[in-house]
Amino acid sequence: MEGKETEREKHFVLVHGACHGAWCWYKVATLLKSSGHKATALDMAAAGVHPKQARELNSIVEYVEPLFEFFEGLPRGEKVILVGHSMGGVAISLAMERFPEKIAVAVFVAAFMYGPELSFETVYEEHVRRLDSFMDTKYAFDDGPEKPPTSFLFGYNIMASKLYQLSPPEDLTLASYLARPLRMFPDRSRFKAEATVTTSKYGSVPRVYIVCDQDLGIKEDMQRWMIERNPVDEVCVIPNSDHMVMFSKPLEFCSTLKQIAENYS
Repeated sequence: MEGKETEREKHFVLVHGACHGAWCWYKVATLLKSSGHKATALDMAAAGVHPKQARELNSIVEYVEPLFEFFEGLPRGEKVILVGHSMGGVAISLAMERFPEKIAVAVFVAAFMYGPELSFETVYEEHVRRLDSFMDTKYAFDDGPEKPPTSFLFGYNIMASKLYQLSPPEDLTLASYLARPLRMFPDRSRFKAEATVTTSKYGSVPRVYIVCDQDLGIKEDMQRWMIERNPVDEVCVIPNSDHMVMFSKPLEFCSTLKQIAENYS
């Protein structure tokens, strides 16, 4: 019996979105573990309790380095279910390109999803075009106000009205205490070079997209726009979920993740 339990155990690796950290997975990680699975939630560089500051990061690769280090330490032959939320879609895309053989399936959760034929720049520009306001988001200009901003931090109002509008109020309060600035990388040519993914590596990993249908941050029509231009193996929908589905619909979200794991590993 014990052997069978071990065979069914899946390893979920959870990657947070912009301004968040591993802390945002506390409900889902607990549910996965209580179901007999393994869950690893990681802080990207300068996020959560990671010691670096946003201004210290020079590239997107440095931001994603904690995820790369995790995969480098993964035992030979082990594959994980890699889950990326929101901006975490960029992080898991870079990991898919570098470690395709270690990923059973990549799950994009209301996430930015670009690909070999769809650049991140195109995706982000479309997102900005569709989002009516960034409200009280705060920007930092390390190089002076005449230069592009170098980091941003979600304000309370945008989190309350566009990200957490269906989530428990205590989780919004938690986020307001723990959110940290996200580094922006204004050197577009370097970002493009480092973030490029290929059909042979990124494209070899099965992909599932989880649509959050009441998301006001990355709206459903934007999510489906990305899916249409960069088709995935499967699309799942979690009804009545806001952008922070791990808070607004943790049980449904966890159930969906477990079903995906069964189907692809």
